[in-house]
Amino acid sequence: MQNRLSGARCACCYAALTVLALSACPLAAIAQAVPAPWPALQASYFPGKQLEPAPFIHISAPTRAASGDQVPFAFSIDHPMTATSYIKAVTVLVDANPVPVTAVFHFTPESGKAEMSTRIRFDTDSPVHVVAESNDGKLYVSTVTVKASGGCGGSIAGDDPAVMAAAGKMKMALTGPSKVGAINKARLLIRHPMYTGLQRNLTTNGFRPAYFIQQVSVSYNGRQVLVADTSIGLSENPTLEFGFVADRPGALTVVLQDNTGATFRQAIDVGG
Repeated sequence: MQNRLSGARCACCYAALTVLALSACPLAAIAQAVPAPWPALQASYFPGKQLEPAPFIHISAPTRAASGDQVPFAFSIDHPMTATSYIKAVTVLVDANPVPVTAVFHFTPESGKAEMSTRIRFDTDSPVHVVAESNDGKLYVSTVTVKASGGCGGSIAGDDPAVMAAAGKMKMALTGPSKVGAINKARLLIRHPMYTGLQRNLTTNGFRPAYFIQQVSVSYNGRQVLVADTSIGLSENPTLEFGFVADRPGALTVVLQDNTGATFRQAIDVGG
């Protein structure tokens, strides 16, 4: 699963060059029918693997969004989350994005349920594939199509000192009363511009270098709840809503890392 994000991050280095190459293509070539990218993506990210269609993977997303910048997206998987049977990873791919892998979410039994709610980007209308891997190695898939565009490129102003200074700041809270011995839900709000590397700087007209959160690690009382390996497909100032099992009062801790190597930390008390 980590290799999928490593490949996706490498793609960020070439994405701007790809845009320039496409802009130089003759119109006749652009007008040709473009094959559906999913078979190639499946072969690339899940080589030699059989993906079983799974009605127990529930996806929530708008059929059409006003903008591709901030598209609500959530998944919830009806599967046991016990020590012997659980969903260990979920890969979210927006097929038509310059970097298709938006995130890989690594779950544990302490997650309570393999589910996540966030906001993602769409460069153009695209299917989204959610691929879940269980701890016994089986792969399951579900898909939806969203009509939205313009979320990965466009123009931005020069670096705003206030935006850069706030990058990495977080707010986190439970979405309801804490419940010891049960699944709790937390909502995390992150301040970060999540520059894609495809956005032109209005001052210089060059591409603004990619600058994004590449990992979100969540633990409760020192035990891993989940790790999200993220890429440029996550929206600016992202939100993450997730579950965790609180077996006793304690601390819920989040550690972020961005692609510059900077780290940020936030924690809240639960059930105290």
